[in-house]
Amino acid sequence: MVTLDLNADLGEGFGRWVLGDDGALLDVVTSANVACGFHAGDPSTMRRVCDLAVARGVSIGAQVGYRDLSGFGRRFIDVDPHELTQDVIYQLGALDAFARVAGDRVRYVKPHGALYHAIGHHVEQAAAVVEAVLEYDKSLPVLGLPGSVWLGLAERSGLRVVHEAFADRAYTADGTLVPRDQPGAVLHDADQVARRCVALARGEAIADVEGRALLLTPASVCLHGDTAGAADLARRARAALEQAGITLSPFA
Repeated sequence: MVTLDLNADLGEGFGRWVLGDDGALLDVVTSANVACGFHAGDPSTMRRVCDLAVARGVSIGAQVGYRDLSGFGRRFIDVDPHELTQDVIYQLGALDAFARVAGDRVRYVKPHGALYHAIGHHVEQAAAVVEAVLEYDKSLPVLGLPGSVWLGLAERSGLRVVHEAFADRAYTADGTLVPRDQPGAVLHDADQVARRCVALARGEAIADVEGRALLLTPASVCLHGDTAGAADLARRARAALEQAGITLSPFA
């Protein structure tokens, strides 16, 4: 039996600004990467998403990022590593409080946006994020891109690492994501996204941006909640996975 987790970035509104359809996506995914107030999200949003996730049996993950509301956390910040550790602990504690009030707890950690990409190669910042998880709760799994510096450091530090892939993002030949400012970086065709999900679950190769075969072995597949038509993409992907006999279940 093949089992796969579907995750999505949720709770990314702020105040009166609403982004994505959290309720619709929580009916589809098995894990929710919830914004913790630094790149997006606010206390009321965190509480609402945690309540909905617990009611639907969806695993709650902390999506930690740079302190960058205006840039949606998609701009690199050369923050001092010690400060970054405290920022990540702060975000973990904030979301964990709302998860516990809702009847569960934070079950994993996934960095967001520019931080996610930076710690793929930035050793000092990667170590800072690992240190934050170790200090807060070393039992928490960490979700990230295979081959990244931060997952390597996390594994050597004794943390459980979980590899993920992106169904709605284009890949380079070396297995990294095509930058968002390049054409074709985000995939919008629902049939293509659904086919990629099934291939990833089965351990089959997908095409990189140059059309060559790329083999990934994820335990979790991400669907972005801020993509136009994200809820429909997610529903189509889940339906294709279920039709292919794939069991959907959270990894944590």
